[in-house]
Amino acid sequence: MAVLLQVRDAHKRYGDQILLDGADAHITDDVKVGFVGRNGAGKSTLLRVLLGEEELDSGEVIQHPRLRVGYLRQHDPFVAGESALDFLMRDSNQPDWKCGEIAGQFELKGPYLEGPVKELSGGWQTRVKLAALLLHEPNLLLLDEPTNFLDVRTQILLEHFLRDFRQACLIVSHDRAFLKATCGQTLDLSRGKLTMYPGKIDDFLTYQEERREHDQRVNATVIAKQKQLKTFIDKNRANASTASQARSKAKQLERLQTTEIEVDLPTVTIRAPQVDPRQGPAVRTTDLAIGYPERTIASDIQLEIEHGERAAIVGDNGQGKTTLLRTLTGSLEPCDGHMKWGHHCDIGVYAQHVYTTLPQEKTVLEFLEYESTPGTTTQQILTVAGSLLFRDEHVQKKIKVLSGGERARLCLASLLLGTHNILVLDEPGNHLDVETVEALANALLAYKGTVIFTSHDRYFMKRIASCIIEVRDGTVKNYLGDYDAYLYAMNKEVDDGERERNAGKGGGGGKSGGSNGSRGGQRDQKKTRNEIKTLERKIASLDKQKKETNDELLTCTDPKKALELHNQLAEWNKESEALEERWLELNDGNW
Repeated sequence: MAVLLQVRDAHKRYGDQILLDGADAHITDDVKVGFVGRNGAGKSTLLRVLLGEEELDSGEVIQHPRLRVGYLRQHDPFVAGESALDFLMRDSNQPDWKCGEIAGQFELKGPYLEGPVKELSGGWQTRVKLAALLLHEPNLLLLDEPTNFLDVRTQILLEHFLRDFRQACLIVSHDRAFLKATCGQTLDLSRGKLTMYPGKIDDFLTYQEERREHDQRVNATVIAKQKQLKTFIDKNRANASTASQARSKAKQLERLQTTEIEVDLPTVTIRAPQVDPRQGPAVRTTDLAIGYPERTIASDIQLEIEHGERAAIVGDNGQGKTTLLRTLTGSLEPCDGHMKWGHHCDIGVYAQHVYTTLPQEKTVLEFLEYESTPGTTTQQILTVAGSLLFRDEHVQKKIKVLSGGERARLCLASLLLGTHNILVLDEPGNHLDVETVEALANALLAYKGTVIFTSHDRYFMKRIASCIIEVRDGTVKNYLGDYDAYLYAMNKEVDDGERERNAGKGGGGGKSGGSNGSRGGQRDQKKTRNEIKTLERKIASLDKQKKETNDELLTCTDPKKALELHNQLAEWNKESEALEERWLELNDGNW
């Protein structure tokens, strides 16, 4: 395995903020790495350094001579009037048939391939950019928040693409479900240090918490022992008969050291508005049509959302999810039909157009004072602001200098200061880090009001949604199933499309005829079934060993032994993952 990219003793700072402080990491040609860390930790800055767009203050980035980097561009690389096919040919210098073949992997065909690329939605434009990446044949992909604004279908297509991509990837994302599906290792950036964990995101988060608890337990034991030794030394060092024992204990005391546990970073705390639970319909539509004067998006909509429900609006990009939310909140007039909210409904809205049009010259505190309910004290405002990490001098920051994540948190803070019993949230997870999304999910689960929301974060949707409303092909209706059922249907549609495309590629070959072919097929099936059983036994055995080792690791007080156990656990995780992949491969081929 070759090291494609190495970061060595990297230092980088902006003013008083230290982003990299002696950071070290390397990426080999056979790994897909999920890159995580809090908003503002420096992940995007490091990506720009790796791309050569910024320089380190000190340290170095070492590249393999045959490194070919593919970077998913966030800006618009398209020329007015060109089609997706024109762009792919211009960008890659590849012939039209090759560009069309790669574009087909992302379902780019017909008007999506041959029509004006600038008229496509953001999700479809991302598909075009991904096809362009593949045409350059990179051996390392750098993806910065690739799932932002992508619908579920495109996310699944991207996962399939990355699963089949046999080269290395470094993926910055706050989407736990996406990272879990695509990345076998996790790179964490916190307090200026890079830490590579040889496992998936969920295992990393579990390990992180377990190590913190383990170190706290060990430190408690060490501190108790230190107190005991100090008491003995103080009592006996002046006594001639016990002075030598006291000196011996003093040497023991010098050797006893606690493990340094870094103080936890400030944690986001979100408390949803405190409202009384209500019953009956919150909103009802009759023969509703939504859209714009020149075009109707969906019609004949018969919906009823009950008080207390958490209604998830799902559907592909461009189908009308945001149009529906804007119509429900009154920022867009219905094209036809009727819509009625229940009595005493107080609606709070969180949407992209809200946090991108905030008053630039106001400070955080001034904005929250303006948005809060009359009678709210300054201390209450500061408490809510502090719970979303606007503390001390940060409340005096002007909105124009806030990052996307900070603006999103500021909008959340303004909602929390209200008394809304209806929350309408359009993509609330965009620009928020993992910890903030988790805090928001917990708050919405405890909220007694009604939530109507859309999100492309599958982890968030699965936790929150109590009912599903699908916007598709000009209709809006209740989906008869939970979010898992919806995801299953989306996966099946993508899989069916891939099978159809692969069948079209397959061509001749035919099936072997006669009894010999049949017997050969039976022998192959038996051999496969035997291999599957063997794999299942090995996986079960490894699971048992991993559990025993993990239990031992949690009670181990020797740092050297703990490191050995951790390395052993990482090895078994890697072996188990390979066995599971083979098991899935065999089952995919047989069932």
